[in-house]
Amino acid sequence: MFIQLYRILISLLFPILRVTYIRKRRKTGKEHPLRFNERLGLYKHPRPFGKLFWMHGASVGESISMLPLIDKLLRENKDLSILVTTGTITSAEIMEKRLPDRAFHQFIVFDTPKFAKRLLNHFKPDAVLWFESELWPSLLSETHRRHIPLVLVNGRISDKSFAMWKKFKFIAQEILGCFTFCLGQSEQDKRRLLLLGAKKAACFGNLKYAGMPLPIDEVKLQELRGAVGNRPVFFISSTHSNEEDQLSVHLKMLQQAVPGVLILLAPRHPHRGAEIRDMLERRGFKVELRSQGGEIHADTEVYVADTIGEMGLWYQLADVSFVGGSLISHGGQNFMEPARARNAVLVGPYMHNFTEMLARAQAAHAVWQVQNAAEVVEETINLLRDNDLLEERQNAAYEWTVKESSVLDGISQALKQELR
Repeated sequence: MFIQLYRILISLLFPILRVTYIRKRRKTGKEHPLRFNERLGLYKHPRPFGKLFWMHGASVGESISMLPLIDKLLRENKDLSILVTTGTITSAEIMEKRLPDRAFHQFIVFDTPKFAKRLLNHFKPDAVLWFESELWPSLLSETHRRHIPLVLVNGRISDKSFAMWKKFKFIAQEILGCFTFCLGQSEQDKRRLLLLGAKKAACFGNLKYAGMPLPIDEVKLQELRGAVGNRPVFFISSTHSNEEDQLSVHLKMLQQAVPGVLILLAPRHPHRGAEIRDMLERRGFKVELRSQGGEIHADTEVYVADTIGEMGLWYQLADVSFVGGSLISHGGQNFMEPARARNAVLVGPYMHNFTEMLARAQAAHAVWQVQNAAEVVEETINLLRDNDLLEERQNAAYEWTVKESSVLDGISQALKQELR
């Protein structure tokens, strides 16, 4: 009943949304100027011959988590192709660079029955793998109506979402009932999915634990290493608004305690690069901006890496990484990537998006959690002044990621059984 009502209402309201909300998104650069028709289900990319799986993730984090599974499925099924859909421009750019042969990216349609039908009619997927927690009723119900196997992968039900869904359990049951099978990130997610109405659920762990190494341009890496030389490197990664400001107050203390330290800074949203540079220059730092051709010189104090697809470079250069989104209530960003690159990893107090992952990492002494920006800098000083402690933390981080990567085999085997 809920889904049917939703389908009617969204069809009636979409013309209004198109001239208000969607028009604003296009004006502010949140929709791709040349590929907007994909959002309407008007796809030009032909359906590949043979078996086709469709994978959907909301944005960057979800789409990156797909990559090791995509790679494994394609290696094991030579006749398989994979369609990946996301909704953000940044995720599209990353996927265009990182998807292997026989996998391709398209933008997800807006969630109306008309556009959902267009997508399914055009690509005719043999199975659909839906990642994490963005659940669109029109797309899910239309897939279910066509008896296409539909699997929720890496499903996550946060405390806040669980409290909300319990109040509207009849809606949760109807939406989750569209899925053939649900794979939770954790045992808690599995239990919550079953309580809310999933037909069948299992847990083999968090797919983000199995992430592939970030791509690295070896020529660029060697150039950057030459520019950095023997300087110790502190990387501030994936920051959100206000976090750079909080940290900048304490960075002079780091420079005094660790002479010659180079600070790399990569904001979560690269378009903020110039804004961050200006703030740091007002605070008295010598700053270079990568997007404008800035290079690392002997007197460069902060290098703002405001580009897409180069995070692998910065983690390879770094000794210590602080992962942003955790000094504000955003809830943190994925800290597996710096750990996999053998960085000593720091996070802030707000990590509710990664509660279970953080607990596992802390148990292995792979991640160090601090309570504020001052402690981020204090702990970085401790690490960069104590080579034995630094090496111990770096090794613990890396060894944890190796141990956790086995989750991919369990998820892959479950999918084989479900989709055969």
